[in-house]
Amino acid sequence: MLIRSYEPADCETLAELFRRSVHAVCAGDYTPKQLDAWALGRVDLAAWNRSFLEHHTLVAVEGDIVVGFGDMDRTGYLDRLFVHPVFQRRGIATAICDSLENASAADRFTVHASITAKPFFEGRGYRTVKARTVLRNGVPLTNYLMEKAPIH
Repeated sequence: MLIRSYEPADCETLAELFRRSVHAVCAGDYTPKQLDAWALGRVDLAAWNRSFLEHHTLVAVEGDIVVGFGDMDRTGYLDRLFVHPVFQRRGIATAICDSLENASAADRFTVHASITAKPFFEGRGYRTVKARTVLRNGVPLTNYLMEKAPIH
């Protein structure tokens, strides 16, 4: 597996990976209506590209397949971290997250973790600050504000 920097040509592939990952990986924790509200497959590609370029964004590739991606802003906020459904539990999220955290100069890391992702982040030393209910397309979703202090 190769972890490389984001390129604008990746944007559409990452949006599709996001949709597929949410619907496959999070299906045990969210209803079909919640999954559709969260990831219908219609993202604003221009806005996503801008945010990917503004953040430190990494793409994991195996052969010619994009298997995961993640991005962190300058404050240490981990905005997105998703792994292709077929490539789950192979250390891809860990490798991306390690690289993002190691490259950051932030004094703490934060994430809004889904119910599904919460155990992953707990295993990385993040603690839950609070549970939240957010509205996506008018549908309530539970997630967790989590944080950890970096080890520099």
